[in-house]
Amino acid sequence: MNRRNILLASAAAAAVFSSSLAMAQDAPIRLIVPYAPGGPLDVTARALAERVRESLGTVIIDNKGGAGGNIGADAIAKAAPDGLTIGIAATATHAVNPWLYARMPYDAAKDFAGITQMVRVPNVLVMNADKAAQLKINTVADLIAYAKANPAKLNYGSGGNGSAGHLAGEMFKQRAGIFALHIPYRGGNPAQLALLSGEVDFNIDNLSTAAPNIRAGKLKALAVTSLHESPALPGVPPLSNTFKGFAIDTWWGLVAPAG
Repeated sequence: MNRRNILLASAAAAAVFSSSLAMAQDAPIRLIVPYAPGGPLDVTARALAERVRESLGTVIIDNKGGAGGNIGADAIAKAAPDGLTIGIAATATHAVNPWLYARMPYDAAKDFAGITQMVRVPNVLVMNADKAAQLKINTVADLIAYAKANPAKLNYGSGGNGSAGHLAGEMFKQRAGIFALHIPYRGGNPAQLALLSGEVDFNIDNLSTAAPNIRAGKLKALAVTSLHESPALPGVPPLSNTFKGFAIDTWWGLVAPAG
């Protein structure tokens, strides 16, 4: 997803958002983002805040990262249902974490009122471009062959336990029959910085986060996690070419506290 698509998604969400909160309050609206600043979800939230400023007034972005998004999602769930606090739900916070964590601080099915879906975007398997060149890894097959020849040597990063990148990484390991140590970060942006610095070997990252650094030649794209090639990354094959049916994308939506 490029900046234009982020703005289009934000504009669509803004229309629904403004309609659902037509009776604007004098107090500012708090928009909770359950991940660290700088990631694609944060960028989308800030674009949305700008879009609704005229109709709803000030929207304050409140980043509450940690615990795979659970800290921020719990803050949304426990806020007063007065229209002044809303938040962003994600694949991890509402679809994955309830199955991943033994004790959840909120009920994903009951503690939220849905407003609208905002974004659905694939992920991309990426390596640090210099590291990929050093190891002579140009394809998914090269990465798998290296991992099998060097067991327990690779690691990968994600935006947190239960994130789409974590889920996709574990599925990739299982289908490929390889091991790579998972290192969770407090959001997609810190995970990508770790990849750029060489702290981790590969990520399965949100396409909108990774695309600028892929185009800049800093990251090497090996595959996308959609069933078909993405128009945003022409020439990059889908993982489903290697593993039949492999498809994991990321969705984000707007929610409010139930009540």
